Amino acid sequence: QVVLVERGGGLVQAGGSLILSCAASGFAFVNYSLGWFRQAPGKEREFVAVINRVSSTLYGDSAQGRFTISRDNSENTVSLQMSSLKPEDTAVYYCAATPTTSMNKEHFPFWGQGTQVTVSS
Repeated sequence: QVVLVERGGGLVQAGGSLILSCAASGFAFVNYSLGWFRQAPGKEREFVAVINRVSSTLYGDSAQGRFTISRDNSENTVSLQMSSLKPEDTAVYYCAATPTTSMNKEHFPFWGQGTQVTVSS
């Protein structure tokens, strides 16, 4: 059974930092790309970042320069370090896994339940 569990969400002031983590189990973690997406109320789920099997990374425009994705294959975890947070970063953040390398949420078969990040102004 595939399980992805996000942790680390919460309330932070604008300009602050937060680290999200996602623990994965039930699939061959080292062979998968891991991604972060987010969804704000009334909006589409948006690509944030992805890291592939060899730790190459891609970022969405909103994350570029402020967020860093990393993975630990020994712990089956993926993290998202977020800094210089803005109120518009407020969303539910999801981690997801795909056997390919993609920024398209349709290509990710496995998803976590999400964690809320709220950035106050």
